[in-house]
Amino acid sequence: MKPALRDNHPAVPSGWHCFRQGHALASALEQELEPWLQKIFGYYLLKIGDLSSQLSLPSARLRQQLTLGSAEGQAELPTGAKMIAEPDALPIAAASVDAVLLSHCLEFQSDPHHVIREAHRVLIGDGYLLLSGFNPHSVVGLTRFAPWLKNEFPWQGHFFSAARIKDWLHLIGFEVVGEQRFFCSSMLSPDYKAGRWQRFSERHLRYFASSYLLVARKRELPLTPIRPKWQVQTGFSTAQGISARHGAQRKSIK
Repeated sequence: MKPALRDNHPAVPSGWHCFRQGHALASALEQELEPWLQKIFGYYLLKIGDLSSQLSLPSARLRQQLTLGSAEGQAELPTGAKMIAEPDALPIAAASVDAVLLSHCLEFQSDPHHVIREAHRVLIGDGYLLLSGFNPHSVVGLTRFAPWLKNEFPWQGHFFSAARIKDWLHLIGFEVVGEQRFFCSSMLSPDYKAGRWQRFSERHLRYFASSYLLVARKRELPLTPIRPKWQVQTGFSTAQGISARHGAQRKSIK
């Protein structure tokens, strides 16, 4: 298993247009997110990264959507609450947002563990983390070994399996409440066509789809103090207690 930490700083896509079939992938992700966002209520949804920021999520029940990404990616967004920062150094107070969206972000970070820890820090208790990534056990994951694709998105990223990401989430303090696989495509052609093979794969081969979505909740165990049970024991016995004890001993001898 390759280590997740990188010494260098990998290139980060500034939008879905950097991928082949990127807009089709974004639409598929929006469809997967829609039923979950209808269940989440609160004030703030934080979209981390340019890919997350460029998703259209009108069905979200949260009052305000905050976007955080690079200057190039944020310039393409309409006016609104926009921030320019790195995913592993969020300029947000701890326990201040209700949901965090990380869309295909960990693959292009030098320290993906710290990105998840930052998401955990800014979430309130029982807040939601919605995380998507590229499935290494798919056609897209297998073609990343092709030398002519190593300098293109998404193949220049570091793919992590859903099982490995779930281990990280459990270790930090998340509870995974949902896992979905979607978008059965090799992403080799520039245009996406939902043909017969794609429909068959979506129905029977979803485990090998190119992307997955994990939904997790931040769990905080309450600390219940244990009260000691004090028992006061006197260091002397009364005369009445001594006489009663001697009487019981005489009866036992008889």
